[in-house]
Amino acid sequence: MRDTGVRKTYVEDIDRSIYDVKDKVNASFQVEKGLTAKIVNEIAIKKNDPEWMRLFRLKSLQVYNRLPMPSWGPSLDGLDMEQIITYIRPDTRMSAKWTEVPDDIKNTFERLGIPKAERDYLSGVGAQYDSEVVYHNLREEVSRQGVIYTDMESAIHDPVYGPMVKKHFMKLVPPEDHKFVALHGAVWSGGSFVYVPPGVNVEVPLQSYFRLNAPGAGQFEHTLIIVGAGASLHFIEGCSAPKYNVANLHAGCVELYVGENAHLRYSTVENWSKNMYNLNTKRALVEKGASMEWVSGSFGSHVSYLYPMSILKGEKARMEFTGITFSGKGQSLDTGMKVVHAAPYTYSNISTKSISKDGGNCTYRSSVKILPDAHDCKSSVSCESLMLDDRSRSDTIPVTDIQNDNVDIGHEAKIGRISDDAIFYLMSRGLSEEDAKAMIVTGFAEPIAKELPMEYAVEMNNLIRLEMEGSIG
Repeated sequence: MRDTGVRKTYVEDIDRSIYDVKDKVNASFQVEKGLTAKIVNEIAIKKNDPEWMRLFRLKSLQVYNRLPMPSWGPSLDGLDMEQIITYIRPDTRMSAKWTEVPDDIKNTFERLGIPKAERDYLSGVGAQYDSEVVYHNLREEVSRQGVIYTDMESAIHDPVYGPMVKKHFMKLVPPEDHKFVALHGAVWSGGSFVYVPPGVNVEVPLQSYFRLNAPGAGQFEHTLIIVGAGASLHFIEGCSAPKYNVANLHAGCVELYVGENAHLRYSTVENWSKNMYNLNTKRALVEKGASMEWVSGSFGSHVSYLYPMSILKGEKARMEFTGITFSGKGQSLDTGMKVVHAAPYTYSNISTKSISKDGGNCTYRSSVKILPDAHDCKSSVSCESLMLDDRSRSDTIPVTDIQNDNVDIGHEAKIGRISDDAIFYLMSRGLSEEDAKAMIVTGFAEPIAKELPMEYAVEMNNLIRLEMEGSIG
């Protein structure tokens, strides 16, 4: 890999000044607003990046500066990168003991229920606060199976797993993919690395939780999961942020590698505040006989671009996606799913639901691509939208690219409103109008809720209830 262009363009002019900051590293730190080569180098130094990663960041910055803004989705006019802080390190180090996490950070996660979730039903948990992971722990019995679950920085520096990270990092989602992937490559921080050895079944889920707590900041965590042949895993991610009167940015990246005959379920409940620009990129590579399941709940954020993608690389690989999006006042959520059938006898099923109220906009985009050699494939897409008033909007934009005639492809879309008769019936049974609407919406979302662990299904239903009441900021 040639890095001469990176060195000539950025490194020679910057190296002398950036090394001046090495002696100024303290426990709490944030870079200045904006995005420059100096800032990217400063992040690399604060994180003690190996040289290959520092150069990767700089090359990603080059790509970011070259690429135009995305031409799809809602407007990003309110997002000014010159006003975004790309790296904030909290005043703590990562710990495997909850008692060692500072009280202010610990109290935030305790209000979100993270310690209780770990005690009750998780194999391991990681918690990120702003730009860094502050807590990571894995049950001993799972660790004895050879499972690795740690933060990305520790994985990069590990003598055994560091080369594995280098081999896979941003290969599924290269910086050239679009402008905000390149941004991620330049300033990423935090996130999780998971490796499940071949044949190992992780019976209880792992979870990472991301909290962006600073106003005007960005969060750019990177999740890399490798599931070996014949292994299985359920991984859960949760996200939240308080509301500020300035724009925040989330541009994380998720790369999932599912080995032959392996199984991975990836569940997400995102509850960003409504000043957030959520521009996340997720992608899975699914090998022969393997299966990939996505379960997604998208709430909050001012604008969302979220289109997970599965590449069905091997024969008889399978993918299922189940998702729900709720858009309220001032929100424009552009979500969907992409799948590439790259081998014969592959299967995909996409089922999504969206709810919009108080003038909220929901847009669903799907992309199903059948490559020339992918014969005997089957794909089904179902999209249902529910509008709760005449000010809201819902759009469906499906794209199908079929390059083999011997396939079975179907797409179904439904858009409707709550039935006045249904509301009247429930009110006749003693419910208020608002409770009747909430019950109908909860029933609409039930197929997604039942795919989540019980605690997360409860959380999702609570989020729907709060959205119906207009209580989420």
